[in-house]
Amino acid sequence: MQRWRVPLGFLCAALFLLLARPKPLTLIGGGAVALCGLLLRAWAAGHIRKNDRLATSGPYAFTRNPLYLGSFIMGLGFTFAAGRWWWLLGGMFMALFLGIYLPVMRVEAATLAELFKDEFEAYARHVPLFLPRLTPYRDGATAATKFDANLYLRYREYRAAFGWLGAWGLLACKAWLLK
Repeated sequence: MQRWRVPLGFLCAALFLLLARPKPLTLIGGGAVALCGLLLRAWAAGHIRKNDRLATSGPYAFTRNPLYLGSFIMGLGFTFAAGRWWWLLGGMFMALFLGIYLPVMRVEAATLAELFKDEFEAYARHVPLFLPRLTPYRDGATAATKFDANLYLRYREYRAAFGWLGAWGLLACKAWLLK
């Protein structure tokens, strides 16, 4: 399923753009919600050291999958920004997300459990898979790390910002053309 998430995402984005009927109000509101998801992804990217150290600081203190939660929030925002067909576009988005990302999160949890054993087990007992907890997880053995902009750049998370800008721009153009 991991292999299919990006191609399916592009296919759904094309269908989404075709069906969208954005209006200025939905563009502003949906764009703002999607921007919150983008910022969450950026924050998460600056705290993860893939397969090297278990990420438990920053947004990882609230949810085990802040990158996917950020993507989910972005998807909700753009679904709202579309301005029409919320039941169809929202249903398509939810099916794609649940069908692809939920299994991916489970596979990644198994990989982390294998890599980090007891540390991950303790973390997973306290931090939810997806929806965030209200208070940050604190593990006395793990020092909180600060956001590292180099990690943001290393993982090329700026591409998500370009994606946000491109998607919002296309919706804005479509709204202008539909006037």
